[in-house]
Amino acid sequence: MALELTSTAFRNGERIPVRYTGDGDDVSPPLAWSGKPEGTQSFAIICDDPDAPRGTWTHWVAFNLSPSLDMMPEGVPVHATLFDGASQGTNDFGRSGYGGPAPPPGKPHRYFFRLYAVDGILAVKAGASKQQLLNALSGHTLAEAELMGTYGR
Repeated sequence: MALELTSTAFRNGERIPVRYTGDGDDVSPPLAWSGKPEGTQSFAIICDDPDAPRGTWTHWVAFNLSPSLDMMPEGVPVHATLFDGASQGTNDFGRSGYGGPAPPPGKPHRYFFRLYAVDGILAVKAGASKQQLLNALSGHTLAEAELMGTYGR
């Protein structure tokens, strides 16, 4: 069984509800996953927008999530340090945690939520950038799953 990422808030390719955007409550959407590969020691999540005017914009970086998890609830706190040793990095808004879609008016943007199954605990500190996390994931990713939502103004 392949790693799969879903949300009860929106389906792959559908519009992200306003609640999870900068126009709403700006809380993270609920995410769930299945198909954890054998040997998974942690999970990581990255959410970004490749359609941003200045290049890809990072909305969320989370890592060292417990391998016993199969979901992230709606509204994960925006603290750099979470539960069970999990951490969040710094998004391109300059904050820890999730920052929802807030694109300029025009064509809807795509927001990719990517889940990584990792073969260990990553040596990355809370507040790390997306690039620091990607560097740490290199050679340690067992599987990856993706969920894409859209949002426009």
